[in-house]
Amino acid sequence: MRGEPFQRELDCYERLRDHSVLDIRGHRVPRLLAWDHELWVIEMTTVKRPFLLDFAGAWLDNPPDFADEVVEQWHEEKLHQFGERWPDVQAVLAILQSRYGIYLLDIHPGNLTFGG
Repeated sequence: MRGEPFQRELDCYERLRDHSVLDIRGHRVPRLLAWDHELWVIEMTTVKRPFLLDFAGAWLDNPPDFADEVVEQWHEEKLHQFGERWPDVQAVLAILQSRYGIYLLDIHPGNLTFGG
C-alpha cells in the first residue's frame, strides 16, 4: 500500500510526458526525467511559479467514488483555500480531467500556485 501514491504520481507524470505537457493554463508542470521503483524515487525538473505539481493523490481515468456530502465539503474547503482564484483552479482541474484523464483532488495552494 505504501507504494500506491508513488505509482499514481509516476503514472500521472508519464501520461503528462506522453502528451508533452509542460504547462496547463500558465501553470508550469515538471518534466519527468527518471524513476526508481525499488527506492520509490521520481526525478523531475524544477519549475518556478506559477506551477502545478504533486500527483500522488490523483486518480487516472476514473474519479474516486465519494459521497455527495464529502464532495460538497471538499468544494467548500477549496473555495476557502483559493478564494477568488477558485474558478481558475477549477479550469485547471477540468483540463486535467478532460484531456488527460487525471482526477486531482489533493489540490492546495502549495501544489497549484499563481504568479508572484
